[in-house]
Amino acid sequence: MKTHYYLGWFNNFFPEKLGKVLQKDISNRKSLVMISSNPSFYEEVSATERSWFDYANILFDEYHLINYLVQKEDAQLLIQNASVIFLLGGNTVKQNEFLIEYELSDAIKKSRAVVMGASAGAINMSAKWLCSKNFGYNVEESSVYDGIGLDDFSVLSHFDLENNMTMVQNELSALSEEINIYASNKDCAVRVKGDKIDIFGNVYLISNSIMQKLEETL
Repeated sequence: MKTHYYLGWFNNFFPEKLGKVLQKDISNRKSLVMISSNPSFYEEVSATERSWFDYANILFDEYHLINYLVQKEDAQLLIQNASVIFLLGGNTVKQNEFLIEYELSDAIKKSRAVVMGASAGAINMSAKWLCSKNFGYNVEESSVYDGIGLDDFSVLSHFDLENNMTMVQNELSALSEEINIYASNKDCAVRVKGDKIDIFGNVYLISNSIMQKLEETL
């Protein structure tokens, strides 16, 4: 059964309730493979997101970071052998371009690993996402990008919804007529396990231009 986590952001660690759910879902802890969102910047493998796992006592035998220091063929092999694949937060566009250049999307789709993403990583896991200057992107005109497409919906992750509710609804109205959109800020998660979608924290569904808060189920 495939398991996907679309995360917002956590300032320090996974909340205890979410950490317990993750401990159950992540039974295979051989290899954590993280995919950079700024692959030209050679950050250490001990990324912020790795510390979330450490705090939740979810420890792995091996830790790997995929960026331009890793050869394309080696990156695909790491994906194939991963227990957990984690798309890091940061620059959504650069990560999207890197996924295409390294041909990682199909490998991620075929993997039996638990696939997770935070902020930019969660956005790129989704089927489509809107690149707009109103969402902080350095662009003049809005455009829709294709993500990996692990599930047939769009994600807006780690965005200040509370102070921008009307703008978000208006901005995503057209896309929401085509595909459901899950929008969240910090300390949130959307978990897809098999055919079931679970909600943690304050998550909103935008569908057919209507925005509604979802009940928490995790």
